[in-house]
Amino acid sequence: MDTQNVSEAHIEGICPVDNEQCLKLEKAAIKIQSWWRGNMVRWTLLHAALRAWVIQCWWRSMQAKMLEQRRRLALRLYTCQEWAVVKVQAQVRMWQARRRFLQAHQAACIIQSHWRWHASQTRGLIQGRYEVTASRLELDIEILMT
Repeated sequence: MDTQNVSEAHIEGICPVDNEQCLKLEKAAIKIQSWWRGNMVRWTLLHAALRAWVIQCWWRSMQAKMLEQRRRLALRLYTCQEWAVVKVQAQVRMWQARRRFLQAHQAACIIQSHWRWHASQTRGLIQGRYEVTASRLELDIEILMT
């Protein structure tokens, strides 16, 4: 019997017990109702806190996944940029090496052509000897033309 029904029964005069017992029953009913409401409030707060905790755990895991995705994307972008830099550097080095080779090749061709021209002009035999001492250089050269 709830408090309202007890009070109504007492007012109408249909309460089967005397006033004092009716008041005790009313106080006991109020205590039971407040205990029940307290339990319900605590249960509701506990479940709300648990639900909030579950949502927070989910959100933290989602943030960790998004952070990992951003980190992987940044790493992939950095790797791609580094690879592009390495390729450009390799191309520049290859171009420089090719240029040095072509310069050396051209110089060798010029030297060979001058040497061949000189050899064709002289067509002779050059013989000689030299002697170096502390104070002087002695040089004897003979050129024989054929």
